Amino acid sequence: MNPSVLIVSYIESGKAAAQFGFYQLVEWKPDDSMIAVTAANGYILLFDIRGSDEKYLYEPVYPKGARVKVTPGYKEEQCAPALTLEMKKPVDLEAPISCLQTLQEDLLVATADGYLHMLHWDSVSNGRRAVNLCTIPFSLDLQSSRGGPCLDLDGVHIREMEYCATLDGFAVVFDDGRLGFITPTANRLATDQLQGVWAADVSDGTCVAVNNKYRLMAFGCASGSVLVYMIDSSTGSMQLSHKLELTPKHYPDIWNKTGAVKMIRWSPDCSVVMVTWDCGGLSLWSVFGAHLICTLGEDFAYRSDGTKKEPLKISSMSWGVEGYHLWVISSTDATPVPDGAEGDEKLQQTGILQFQFIKSALTVNPCTSNQEQVLLHGEDRLYLTCGDPTQAHSVSDKSPSRDSSSPLSQGLSTLLGHKHWQVVQIHSTYLETNWPIRFAAIDWSGQCVAVAGRRGFAHYSLYTRKWKLFGNVTQEQNMMVTGGLTWWDDFVVVACYNFIDRQEELRLYVRTSNLDNVFASVTKLQADTLLLNVFRNVVILFRADCSICLYSIERRHDGPNPSVSVELLQEVSMSRYIPHPGLVVSVTLTSVRTETGITLKAPQQACSAESILLNLAGQLIMLQRDRSGPQVREKDTPANQTKLLPFCPPVVLAQCVENVWTTCRSNRKKRHLMEALWLSCGEAGMKVWLPLFPRDHRKPHSFLSRRIMLPFHINIYPLTVLFEDALILGASNETALFDGPSSSSLEALFPFCTVERTSQIYLHHILRQLLVRNLGEQALMLAQSCAMLPYFPHVLELMVHVVLEEEATSREPIPDPLLPTVAKFVTEFPLFLQTIVHCARKTEYALWNYLFAAVGNPKDLFEECLMAQDLDTAASYLIILQNMEVPAVSRQHATLLFNTALEQGKWDLCRHMIRFLKAIGSGESETPPSTPTTQEQSSTGGFEFFRNRSISLSQSADSIAGGKFNLQKTLSTQEAFLSPLVNKGLCLTREECSIGSATDLTETSSMVDGDWTMVDENFSTLSLSQSELEHISMELANKGPHKSQVQLRYLLHVFMEAGCLEWCVVIGLILRDAGVIKQVVGFLDSPEVPPETVQSIRAGLKAVDLWASSDCLGYKPFLNLIGPQLLKLLEVPVEQVQPEAFQPTGASKLSEPPLLLLPRAEELTAAHPLPSDGPAGASARPLNDTPPEEQEPLEEGSYDCTLS
Repeated sequence: MNPSVLIVSYIESGKAAAQFGFYQLVEWKPDDSMIAVTAANGYILLFDIRGSDEKYLYEPVYPKGARVKVTPGYKEEQCAPALTLEMKKPVDLEAPISCLQTLQEDLLVATADGYLHMLHWDSVSNGRRAVNLCTIPFSLDLQSSRGGPCLDLDGVHIREMEYCATLDGFAVVFDDGRLGFITPTANRLATDQLQGVWAADVSDGTCVAVNNKYRLMAFGCASGSVLVYMIDSSTGSMQLSHKLELTPKHYPDIWNKTGAVKMIRWSPDCSVVMVTWDCGGLSLWSVFGAHLICTLGEDFAYRSDGTKKEPLKISSMSWGVEGYHLWVISSTDATPVPDGAEGDEKLQQTGILQFQFIKSALTVNPCTSNQEQVLLHGEDRLYLTCGDPTQAHSVSDKSPSRDSSSPLSQGLSTLLGHKHWQVVQIHSTYLETNWPIRFAAIDWSGQCVAVAGRRGFAHYSLYTRKWKLFGNVTQEQNMMVTGGLTWWDDFVVVACYNFIDRQEELRLYVRTSNLDNVFASVTKLQADTLLLNVFRNVVILFRADCSICLYSIERRHDGPNPSVSVELLQEVSMSRYIPHPGLVVSVTLTSVRTETGITLKAPQQACSAESILLNLAGQLIMLQRDRSGPQVREKDTPANQTKLLPFCPPVVLAQCVENVWTTCRSNRKKRHLMEALWLSCGEAGMKVWLPLFPRDHRKPHSFLSRRIMLPFHINIYPLTVLFEDALILGASNETALFDGPSSSSLEALFPFCTVERTSQIYLHHILRQLLVRNLGEQALMLAQSCAMLPYFPHVLELMVHVVLEEEATSREPIPDPLLPTVAKFVTEFPLFLQTIVHCARKTEYALWNYLFAAVGNPKDLFEECLMAQDLDTAASYLIILQNMEVPAVSRQHATLLFNTALEQGKWDLCRHMIRFLKAIGSGESETPPSTPTTQEQSSTGGFEFFRNRSISLSQSADSIAGGKFNLQKTLSTQEAFLSPLVNKGLCLTREECSIGSATDLTETSSMVDGDWTMVDENFSTLSLSQSELEHISMELANKGPHKSQVQLRYLLHVFMEAGCLEWCVVIGLILRDAGVIKQVVGFLDSPEVPPETVQSIRAGLKAVDLWASSDCLGYKPFLNLIGPQLLKLLEVPVEQVQPEAFQPTGASKLSEPPLLLLPRAEELTAAHPLPSDGPAGASARPLNDTPPEEQEPLEEGSYDCTLS
């Protein structure tokens, strides 16, 4: 960073200071030879700036033996010059001076007595002239201003004014707050030939600043907003272009606490404007109103110690060279400091602050060599968004020509690899002699960058991490890049001025060779070049004479080194349409046409340079090739006699355009995006000039336009467009508070800023705009071409969500709502169900009715999810149903989903469904259907019990797959809803429970336990002792797979909750868990348990004991362990059924089962003691007579421990 040094200062004598007063305003003469200063007592002080006899104030000192390259003019550029200030005769205007403005040879001064004074810089030879403001005719437009004064300016003077060269007039603010524009009636500005226009309905103006490049006038107001006006070319009236103002949406606390606008300063490149207010703070906007930076978010904050931070109040500010710095003088009160030596008082000087900025390369070098990379540059470094440089190294080094496999087509992987910037420090040797950097460009692969400063240029490779500079410093210093630089394949293209030949030239330097004029291709130009761009193999130049030149570039292979040949193709004069060459912001050659390839063949459309795009002071105009005449076939024309078609008169495409993006690549699958024209329009957001194609190559309708301009708003400032990836890349600035003590230095008032990479999807905006215009077919074609993007589901969600928020929260009725159209559009994609439910889950509940009124009933959508076997999405719809339907409906759907998930083995979903059913509660009492129907049994169908809920019969997976079913009809034909186990009676019968009972425990146990190793049948119970049996049992248990144990524990929990006691006994035997058997036997004491269940468990355990003694000795130790429970089971009476609850049909036929083979008494004493409680996973609430509301609620994760 170059240090700032004081060169010269001028201190007025005490007598002169008393006569003139304090210095107030200062202006430079355009040739930098003089300075004009205004004093408080109405004096103009003119100072001559002359060189001193010492020549240089500071000279670098090098150590002995150091080799320093000395070039012509080296000392003038590297050494600080010694200057002197000499005051000329002061000019007394006899009135306080409010403002002054410099012209080429004149100085315009406004005084508080209502006069405008015209002074010459020499002030002595020509004297001065003055004009009274009351004599200047003012009106609303220039056409009626000649009729006489229409604005009463009696007693009014000009508070502030600024001259606009491209408008040839002055923007003025009067002391009463009115705004105006004064322009001469003749070519030369004279005091007696002035006329003015004023802005209606504005009376609180405070300051003004003009933008010469865009012909805009920015007026600050006492309300805190900035009004930006333009001059209508037809009537000459002042028209409001846009406003720069803080809104409560972005700054809800401080948007109205800023006070009046104090100062406005446009940057040197006219691309941004800085605003400050009376109450402090800084804010940066783009030329057409896009908000970029604001320090107010932290300026009015509080420190950690509770003290309020005072915002930085600014009394004066000015941009530095190339806009890299903002010089600021704070408006802290100057306190008198006594001087003890002489007894005088000196005023303590306020500090000068310097803010540093980085800017986009597009602001001064809008070339299209690579528009899919974000390139920012500061005064000594570059910021890039490209990914790993090794990815594209082979392509950039081996493939000199651009093809479809370029890194540009990699898109997301290359450009969105990470969130960090890749910072490249510019070579210090180049900066030492050529600061500041004026132009920067990146090549098509994103791996090479070139920069140009005051003289020469240099380029850098991200792969090798090396800079290439001119080996001959004289060659570097003898050229200056004037029109910009860009890349064409491996060549750097520069439009420069040759100081030796005093000639404007177009040069191409190859990247792989040394940076030397020997390896350069030089073409002489006839006029100064202002802008440069490339399109495929064509270079387009915009010159100072308002003409456009097209040059062809062709690679040559006739020499040892790579070289090119440049040939002039066409020259187009634009002097009729461009009033001033400095108004052209960018020039672009593109294949975009209004025909969109319908009348042209596709290859001809994509490859030929069909149109010229000019950004003329924010107005985008297009010149198309004139194809109205007879066309000559290409094969009939010799290659060396090809004559390019002329261009049609220009047409205006858009207003308030800041940047333009287009691409020369082609992709047949994404023609909408690749052949579109993208525009950045400041506060208006973005616009896309989208082509419209007929579907399936059908003939287009005659009434259908071939292109359409679609506007849309975005949340970031766009710096580049990824065409195929449907993304916009940008950069955002965030400020943070410096939490220091309240008495900290002035530097602590600096906002700490960070620049972050940002991106945003724009596809949903375009789809919505097409649907609004009834272009659903075009929207569908565009969406289908982007359906493979990874974030395409998010695009559909965004479109539904944005339309829903706008329409559902609208205070006024919407005559033609868009949401039904959007919903119908989304149904064309397989992600429809997921899109709707995800959008609903992210939206307020109050908007759900409006959403599902357009997209369909959520119960129908739930059924479609089950038919499509998309159980996860169906689970999301349960949340919707829980809030929109009665509890009975949500329980029915949850049961159906649970059974389907159980059949498909989705255990996690089953676990969530159990938790869901426990959470929704039993709700209101429900009446079961009067006539239950039977249903074919399945392996998992049947009734299932959950605590305090009644759940219906589920549909099997086989019947679901058979075709579409009606969920309500299925639920209405099911058997009777079951009451809870507690205090409501048990209505389980053998016919109702298809899986609630086990007829043969030995058969079931052998089937479920098929993976377990059996003991050899030759073993005998008499030859094995109790310890040996336990050893065998442990070996068998260890051989069981862990997954099976987890599944069995889970099923045990489900069956225990459902009250299927026989199945619980089966799983308890398989797991050898005595606690499970103890719990089941405890449940059998309840009078609500049917006697058939008790009889079945009693007979089954006897059969298991017999089977284990003969066929599977591994179960014998466990059966001996649960001997006390078996004895207790024998004591349970069979006839305990309440008549009103259940009347068994075969109770009289039940016979007393034979006694079980019980272990001997000594074996019982040697057995392990019974645990008081079973495992946590197998435990269930015992049946008792306590009401449900008095029981402790089951912890939500109680069953999870069985799965761990």
